[in-house]
Amino acid sequence: MLDAMGDRTDERADLRGDCSRCFGLCCVALPFAASADFAFDKDAGTPCPNLAEDHRCGIHARLRQRGFTGCTVYDCFGAGQKVSQITFGGRDWRTGPPGHARRMVEVFPVVRQLQELLAYLTEALTLPAAGPVHGDLRRALERTEALTLGSAEDLAALDVGAHRQEVNVLLLRTSELVRTGVPGRRAKRRGADLIGARLKGADLRGADLRGAYLIAADLTGADLRGADLIGADLRDTDLTDADLTGAFFLTQPQLNAARGSGGTRLPDSVTRPAHWAPRP
Repeated sequence: MLDAMGDRTDERADLRGDCSRCFGLCCVALPFAASADFAFDKDAGTPCPNLAEDHRCGIHARLRQRGFTGCTVYDCFGAGQKVSQITFGGRDWRTGPPGHARRMVEVFPVVRQLQELLAYLTEALTLPAAGPVHGDLRRALERTEALTLGSAEDLAALDVGAHRQEVNVLLLRTSELVRTGVPGRRAKRRGADLIGARLKGADLRGADLRGAYLIAADLTGADLRGADLIGADLRDTDLTDADLTGAFFLTQPQLNAARGSGGTRLPDSVTRPAHWAPRP
């Protein structure tokens, strides 16, 4: 789960998944396919067989060993408890009226996207270089928060893609403002296919790596200070001894999917994954 980020701990507290206040919605609503991340197929809306009656995972302590690495790197950004406790007033999907479970399954992914946007907007407001757009960012944050508090019917009807596009304009502007102040090449590798790339020791200061595919890439000792990592796929990326100081829009789920070492330097917005080697 996400830990407190930066100095705005209170504002970000509800952007961390709290399974104790959720009804296991991610284990019900989301589909997955048999792969290196999941041991078997599961359709959207079908409860995972590992989900217990108390809405907790029956193999939580053994997920990696049992072939569910994908579960260990997932976070709902607080959407689970918001949908469970606010949108549906504490009524779980097992005991609600007819159609209740279907609507919860429908609404959860929408709120999850909105909560992720809230995380990015909240982080953007901590970046001094983004000062020129702080006003617009605050208004977008307030609008997004208001959307998360809508009724189940309103959320189901929401064009969340259109809202993401509106917010993305501000996040792109934020990225430009922040990266302009970072010394170095500031490479633009947005959406680049860097799967398995050999980037050991690469100078990626201030790089635009939005949506880049860095799966299994070797970034050992790479300099990623001030890089924009929003949406970058870091599954099995080797970040051993890499410097991500000041990297922004990096989420805990992204980091949890990567490999690192005690020498990997991280921004304050994330915490060192438990499965990484500890700092010396």
